[in-house]
Amino acid sequence: MYQYTEHDRSFLKERVAEFREQTERRLRNELSEDEYKQLRLRNGLYLQRKAYMLRVAIPYGLLSSAQLKKLGHIARVYDKDYGHITTRQNIQYNWPQLEEVPQILEELADVDMHAIQTSGNCIRNTTTDPLAGAIADEIEDPRPWCELIRQWSTLHPEFNWLPRKFKIAVTGALSDRAAVQVHDIGLRLVKNTVGETGFEVLVGGGLGRTPYIGQVINEFLPTQHLLTYLSAILRVYNLEGRRDNLYKARIKILVNALGIDAFRDKVDAQWQHCNDIDDTFTQTQIDELKAMFPAAPALGKVILRNASDDAPETPEVNQPDQMFSNPLFNQWYQSNTRAHRDSGRRIVYVSLKAPGQPAGDITADQMESLAALADQYSLGEIRTTHEQNLVLAHVPIYALFDLWKALGGLKLATPNLGKLTDMIVCPGLDYCSLANAGTLQIYDQIYKHFDNLDYMHELGDISIKISGCMNACGHHHVGDIGILGVDKGGVEWYQLTIGGHAGNAASLGQRLGRAIAKSEVASAIELILKAYIELREPYESFHESVQRLGTTPFKESVYATAA
Repeated sequence: MYQYTEHDRSFLKERVAEFREQTERRLRNELSEDEYKQLRLRNGLYLQRKAYMLRVAIPYGLLSSAQLKKLGHIARVYDKDYGHITTRQNIQYNWPQLEEVPQILEELADVDMHAIQTSGNCIRNTTTDPLAGAIADEIEDPRPWCELIRQWSTLHPEFNWLPRKFKIAVTGALSDRAAVQVHDIGLRLVKNTVGETGFEVLVGGGLGRTPYIGQVINEFLPTQHLLTYLSAILRVYNLEGRRDNLYKARIKILVNALGIDAFRDKVDAQWQHCNDIDDTFTQTQIDELKAMFPAAPALGKVILRNASDDAPETPEVNQPDQMFSNPLFNQWYQSNTRAHRDSGRRIVYVSLKAPGQPAGDITADQMESLAALADQYSLGEIRTTHEQNLVLAHVPIYALFDLWKALGGLKLATPNLGKLTDMIVCPGLDYCSLANAGTLQIYDQIYKHFDNLDYMHELGDISIKISGCMNACGHHHVGDIGILGVDKGGVEWYQLTIGGHAGNAASLGQRLGRAIAKSEVASAIELILKAYIELREPYESFHESVQRLGTTPFKESVYATAA
C-alpha cells in the first residue's frame, strides 16, 4: 500500500493543529455554527440528528492492520464502541464529542489517516474493486491509479468548491465490483486492439433523487492522459454545473441536459487547453506507485487430499480437507471465499451482517482482533467494500479452517455473502438528519423473517438495498430488491423496486407499486421471492428473471395478496 512521506505527515499534523484551533474557537462561541460548518465539513465532521458524526477516509478501501487497530481504539475511547463501514469504503463514528474530534484526528494522523474531503463539494474518496491485486480476472491492478487520483485531487485548488460532491470509481477487472456505472466518473482499465492498456471513461452516473447510468465519453483513453482528461471533465462541470439548485447540481444532470455528444465536445475543447500542459505525471512516478502495491508472495500449488482416500489427488484445485468433513465450514467456504490469482491462496470476505448486528457495524473488539488475524493470515492487510463488508485478500488455503474458527468466535463468519441477508443499509432515521424513515428496523425485520440459511442458499445471490431517503446512500436503485423509506403524514412507508443491478450490466430498478406499510415489508419480499421461485428458469438469477418477465408477475403476487 502507499506509504506516507514525511511531507505527508507534516501536512497532516499542521491540518490537525489548524482544526483544533478552529474547534476551540467554536467551543468559546467565537465562531457561530454557520461559520464553523464549512470548516468542520472540510474535516469530515457532520452534525447529524442526535450528535456529530466523523467520517474517516479509507483511500480505495485499503487498510493496514495498524490502521484497523487504531480505528478500534478510537471506537472504544471516543465513541460508543463501534464504527460503521460506508458505501464509499470509509468508516463513520456516530457519537464523537466535539471537543474530542481534534484529538481523534491527531491519533488518526499517527497511522497516516485523516478525514479530509470526506464531505463538502469536492472530489470524495476514490473507490475501487475490493479484490484488486488478488483476483484473476484483472487486466491491471487499479490501486496505483486510485492513489494517483487521490494525490492529484486532494486539496486541488481548482476543484475544491465544485457545484456538488464528486465521486470517482476505478476497476481493473472484467467483472465490475466497483459499480463504476453509477459514479460521476467511472474508469475501466481496458486493452485496445494492439494490446495497449488504457481507460474506458464513463460520466454522468449516479443515484439519489434522479438516478442515471453513466455513459461512455471516451472508449480508450491512454493512461498517460488520465489526469488531464479528468481535469477537462471537471472544468466543464465546474463552469457549467448548476449552482442555483441543490437537486440539479450533480454532473449527471448536466450530462443529460446537454446530451453525451455535446458534453463530449465541451470536454474535448477543454482538453486541448490542458493536455500535456498541467496535471501530468511521469512514467517514473506511476512506476513508483505500482511498486507500492506488490503482488502477494506466491505459495504455488498445494496438493490436498480429496474426500476419499482412494480418489486421485487433483493439484489443479486446492481445497482444504475440512470441506469434505465439516458442512458448516464448507458452507462458509463456498459463500464467503473466492479464488485468488495464486492457487495457494484464497480471498476471504468478512461478513458484517451477523444476526443482531446492524449492517456494516463493527465493534472495537472485532476491529482489534481482525487486525491481529490480518497480520497472521493476510499479510497485514484489510479491505473495506462498498457493500459494507471487509476482505482478507491473501489467505493461504492451508490456514482457512483456522481463520474460519477465529472469525466465528468474533461473529464475523456468517456465510451470507451475496445472499438475502447481506443487505446494504444506510443509517436512516436513527441517525441521519436527512432521512424520512428508519432502515435498521427494516433490516432487522427482514433478517428475522428469513433466518434459514439453507433457504437463502437455495435462492442464490440476491441483493437487498435499503435507503432512508431519496439521497440513496443505501443504493436502493441498483438492488435486486430496493427499499426506499418515505414519509406520509409523519408515518413511515416503504417503496419497493426490483430488477436493479450494479455490475457489468448495470440497470436501475423498476418501481413495483404503491408504498408498503412498515410492518409488511418482509412479507412483501417473501411474496416477491415466492413468485421468483415459481417462475424462474433453471440457473436463472433474480435479476435475469425480472429482465425476462418484467415487473407484472411480482407486482400481482404482492398487491393481489394485499388486496
